Amino acid sequence: MPGRIEESFQRRAAGLPAPTQTLMLVAAADPVGDAALLWRAAEHLGIDAEAIAPAEATGLLEVGARVRFSHPLVRSAVYRAAGPAERRRAHAALAEATSEKADPDRRAWHRAQAVLGTDETVALELERSAGRARARGGLGAAAAFLERATALTPGPADRAHRALAAAQAKHEAGASDAAFDLLSIAVAGPLDALHRARAERLRAQIEFARTRSSDVPGMLLHAAKTLAPLDPAQSRDTYLQAIEAAIHAGPLGHGRGVVEVAEAASDAPPPVGPPSPADLLLDGLVTRFTCGYEASVPGLRRALHAYRENLGTDDTSRRGLWGACRAAYMLWDDQTLYELTTRYIRLARDAGALTTLATALNFHSTILVQIGDLAQAAGLVADVTAILESTGAPPLPYDIVRRAWVGRRAEALEQFEVMVQEATRRGEGTVITLANSSMSVLYNGLGDYRAALKAASVPCDYDELTHSSAALPELIEAAVRAGEPARAEATLERLSSRARASGTPLALGIEARSRALTTTGPAAEDLYREAIDQLSRSRYATFSAAPTSSTASGYAARAGARTPANSSAPPTRCSRAWAWRRSPNAPPASCGPPASSRASGRRSRPMP
Repeated sequence: MPGRIEESFQRRAAGLPAPTQTLMLVAAADPVGDAALLWRAAEHLGIDAEAIAPAEATGLLEVGARVRFSHPLVRSAVYRAAGPAERRRAHAALAEATSEKADPDRRAWHRAQAVLGTDETVALELERSAGRARARGGLGAAAAFLERATALTPGPADRAHRALAAAQAKHEAGASDAAFDLLSIAVAGPLDALHRARAERLRAQIEFARTRSSDVPGMLLHAAKTLAPLDPAQSRDTYLQAIEAAIHAGPLGHGRGVVEVAEAASDAPPPVGPPSPADLLLDGLVTRFTCGYEASVPGLRRALHAYRENLGTDDTSRRGLWGACRAAYMLWDDQTLYELTTRYIRLARDAGALTTLATALNFHSTILVQIGDLAQAAGLVADVTAILESTGAPPLPYDIVRRAWVGRRAEALEQFEVMVQEATRRGEGTVITLANSSMSVLYNGLGDYRAALKAASVPCDYDELTHSSAALPELIEAAVRAGEPARAEATLERLSSRARASGTPLALGIEARSRALTTTGPAAEDLYREAIDQLSRSRYATFSAAPTSSTASGYAARAGARTPANSSAPPTRCSRAWAWRRSPNAPPASCGPPASSRASGRRSRPMP
């Protein structure tokens, strides 16, 4: 249908006088619709302004302060109908009519479209325009400028360097296929050792964006080692990217597990000058995977503090934010996590970095689910889906978190099976640990403790960076309810050591609540009260600590009558206050989840 409509517009335009057709082509070649520019271009072409009248009379366009085509397809019909020479002539007139001082970028673009063959002067102008566009946050425009500059560059070396820059910009803008084509042009040229190493790194980045392959950590590790003597700062950044890719590959890493990558990264060159937030994060993650959780806490805290203090808006401010967000999640540092994911979104959106934006929105959606903002979380997931469809990237998995937390068992189970199958094929181990962590929440909420125990064990046994922190309390609850007190106690000691090292209210609240599950009598009530006190200081308060002191008394009343933790008798099916989004004035939870719990998005869980 659009093709037939466009053809009808072309037939109508073809019957107009030649000067009129030329002015319509000039108008179509300038997407801004600046009428004053049109008249200046007409003057350069020696065409009287009245020549536009027949086009207005036929209703194809109108010219006032702006040029407005009657239908979007009129513009494309006119432009497509013109021959290459006619288009170049139109762009040349627009370039001559555009002020170099007032609008150098638009002038450079029109000059570029008017060139037949190569032109180093115009290519250099486009390269400068790309820098200005990138500084304004126009990453897509910068990529377009650099791509055209590459085509116009006569010298092989300059052409290869510009192709590499264009490929990097295209990749960051979410056009991975175009980035790969430009990268092929770059590596076919005479690149020096530094640029060839950068090209190797970019190839790995594009491969990750296109496939999320578990081969990427090894590719990045090789690039980082190559870069070490050539550009120490970029080498460190690449080591950090290698660790992040290895975290994503998780237990499915092909010969380059996260511990091996971290050990290799321990040989990274020292920071150049004062360490940046990304430098501190690299060191902290290396410690996490080579020396253990507790040993890494001080270094990761310093890194997260540096990220919170760094309020820059340039490209360097986005470096390592994905890993920083995961480190904050690991430490149960909910305040920092919320701040960093919010900033991650803003920086990616301002830069027009679609690949990064999808990841940032995805991550933030899980946080919104866990603090109870289900509607906004669903909106972010829809945005992510739209971005991935436009860029052709593989799907991201985090909507399973929302489905699990609201108790949609059939939907969550269906998505779980698809996620695990696809993630196994691509080598995305972190998707599998996330899926199992989410299902452990669902199964505990439904009272299927054996299934919860099995699901929570996956991220905990592998010790995945973030999902193990989420799954440890689920594993403790499932073990208690399934009658495996020894396993619950062993997991509790692991959780307690980490929570106390982290020291955040959320960590200490989860630890107190988990310890209460393994305790009976008045001591359990004290632990629940401690959990409520700690959790009320966190962002998770609406989900975790909303009950008033009267609710704690309700815990005590039930605790005195309930069976011991190691009893095989089934626990009472009630709405557990710590995991429910409830009003601060809500009465003590009563046995049996209300009928509206699914509709309201509350998590139906058994009362301890």
